Amino acid sequence: MLKSYLTIAWRHLRKNRGFSLINITGLGMGMAITLIIGLWVADEYSFDHYHANHARIAEAMCLQAQPNHPFYTNRIASTPMGVALHGYKDLFDKVAEVAFCGNRILAVGDKSFSRQAAWAEPEFPEMFTFRMIHGSRSALKDLSTLMISQSMATGLFGNADPIGKTVKLDNEHSLRVGGVFEDLPANTSYHSLQIVLPWYSPINKYYNTNTDWNDHNQEVFVQLAKNVTPEQATARVHNLPTPFAKDYREEYMLYPLDKLHLYDHFTNAKADGGRISTVRLIAIIGGFVLLLACINFMNLSTARSERRAKEVGIRKTVGSLRSQLIGQFLGESILVAFLSLILALLLVLVSLRFFNELTDKDMHIPWTNPFFFASILGFTLLTGLLAGSYPAFYLSAFRPVKVLKGAFKAGRHASLPRQALVILQFTVSLTLIIGTIIVYRQVQYTKGREIGYSRDGLITVEINTHDLDTHRDAVHEALLHSGVVSAVAESSMPTIGFWNNNDLFWEGKDASKNMVFFRNVNVSPEFGKTIGWKVLEGRDFSHDFATDSDALILNDTAARFIGFKDPIGKVVTFWGKRRHIIGVVGDMVTNSPYAPIEPAIFLGDGWRGIFTIRMKPGVPAGKVIAAIEPIFKKYNPGSPFLYKFNDLEYANKFEAEERIGSLATVFAGLAIFISCLGLFGLAAFVAEQRTKEIGVRKVLGAGVLSLWSLLSRDFLRLTLLSMGIAIPLAWLGMGKWLQNYEYHAPLSWWIFVAGSLGLLLITLITVSFQSLKAAFMNPTRALRSE
Repeated sequence: MLKSYLTIAWRHLRKNRGFSLINITGLGMGMAITLIIGLWVADEYSFDHYHANHARIAEAMCLQAQPNHPFYTNRIASTPMGVALHGYKDLFDKVAEVAFCGNRILAVGDKSFSRQAAWAEPEFPEMFTFRMIHGSRSALKDLSTLMISQSMATGLFGNADPIGKTVKLDNEHSLRVGGVFEDLPANTSYHSLQIVLPWYSPINKYYNTNTDWNDHNQEVFVQLAKNVTPEQATARVHNLPTPFAKDYREEYMLYPLDKLHLYDHFTNAKADGGRISTVRLIAIIGGFVLLLACINFMNLSTARSERRAKEVGIRKTVGSLRSQLIGQFLGESILVAFLSLILALLLVLVSLRFFNELTDKDMHIPWTNPFFFASILGFTLLTGLLAGSYPAFYLSAFRPVKVLKGAFKAGRHASLPRQALVILQFTVSLTLIIGTIIVYRQVQYTKGREIGYSRDGLITVEINTHDLDTHRDAVHEALLHSGVVSAVAESSMPTIGFWNNNDLFWEGKDASKNMVFFRNVNVSPEFGKTIGWKVLEGRDFSHDFATDSDALILNDTAARFIGFKDPIGKVVTFWGKRRHIIGVVGDMVTNSPYAPIEPAIFLGDGWRGIFTIRMKPGVPAGKVIAAIEPIFKKYNPGSPFLYKFNDLEYANKFEAEERIGSLATVFAGLAIFISCLGLFGLAAFVAEQRTKEIGVRKVLGAGVLSLWSLLSRDFLRLTLLSMGIAIPLAWLGMGKWLQNYEYHAPLSWWIFVAGSLGLLLITLITVSFQSLKAAFMNPTRALRSE
């Protein structure tokens, strides 16, 4: 019987090649998109699962608040907290303090590379189960050694064994290679980490001897003992820093590593979202795209039901049970689903590289994973059952007497389920169109935000070695005399990110302002002129005033927050040093372009580790780089020439939203294409069903336009109904999404009008092909069969 069912199903597919092709293509595309999204979602949920102990690793999260105010959650901890946690042997198998210290230079002979580095306690590689290529995970116990990644080892030593070989750190310190670990994969928190330095090295005195509970500069991880939960550990250690906090509350919680990637947004120490919202959104889109493909199958199968009514009647007359007919029709849909699966796998193979580039992932089809094959087989079976369920129950319910007498009619309301499904299709499609426009507009709106300085033509070069540090003045002069540079300044932070946060005190400060920290940046007197900030009150820093080393400049937000009516000349205290305010400058967008401006202060003294260089207007960037590279090579021979264009670094801040927008655009386009495939098939069927009617109308004088209108208006009416549903849904959903950004574009009415008109145009184009084809047909062909 099964063989008979398969034979009938195959004959039916071959007999109706056009509709079968539409069904298999639409369902295959829907399944391909769902598979790709499934791989992406699985990659997100498996983040950090590379580490064997991931389920027992937690990070000590710092919680700070004013009295009677909610907590602010931060991953940066104080060094004494890590030391204190080492004492809880019953709670933790391992404790590791880690300080990520940016890119550091490693050199061997004439080879040098700048890569992401971290100071780490010896327990860190063991806790995160680094997979060793050479050496041991315990290498950091030897303070004269370091660990490097496999790619770094290959770059420095080729195929030779690097263990015991000497490398130069920052052209200043000699260390031996004690271990080489496999490069961490892309779906781990620290995949870019390539250099791990010993925590207790004398070079790292700032961190390993720091006993100030108010100084927060590194991260602390713990590996929980068996049968100890993060909540139990938190209850024991949460108030360790409380006695040392002045004028504010400070506590800690142990937060699981498995949640850090997806649940990274906190409100009063409670995780309430984060990247998980995007993952769920993309997963829902994938589900809807598959649903659209299944709707196509349902619609086309039920639309052609009258053609199979006689088959159902005969089979019931000769004794077929309804359950057998249901089995046959479900079998046909499952066959289509498996044919679609083959197409889907081919589409995934072809397009996966594109999606990896689009999502910045390293996804691949896990051919050797039996769970994957079990999943896709179950997924295909479920898809076939879902797609074929309605047609199977609908077709099997036909009454044989009426069918065989020729009295069978589908009925006035037979098309209602199909119409409802078409409305659902276009509701989803229009929602995706509107959502895509809003995401794109949000990115463009924020890109157009006034940033408060001139980022074009700025180059940032880090002062990354002692050699460069001791030749600052020489480099400064050489750059200005190069003929391609108009200004040079030094600062502790680049303009694309002010990350330092500290307290500021002034006379009359209200206690409610104790937990508002100020971004603090040390700058040279040339900084303001170089970046082009705007002085609103007072003056800029100047070499003409020796007292400017004790001076301070506020940004406009800081001046308004402090509340001085006339801030110039007022005295404030920063890190225990009294400083006088000499100026107020306009607000600058330096961190997230979607967030409000934070209070910031600029200091005339202190450590400065960055050159900011202004290119001369009109000079090509390539010529500038070619002219200044030899200067840095001369005074910093132990380092490769490393530079960043500030405008490109600023553009990278939009990467996450642009990826969401790109994904939404691709999925919206594919969803519309799948919907149009179904619509095309339905329009073809309707035109075929009304062939004789069209012939009679043409004989009686009906024109092409009136016939086109006759065949198209039902579909246009369904599109208009879908607009009435999709617009409120998109308004609510995207309005909520925009609320995630404090600086966001307004929801304008024209977005919904433009999306609706676009969908209307797509519907007209799709339907018109079949409608006009029928309208131009010779009426004698339709009437000859009467």
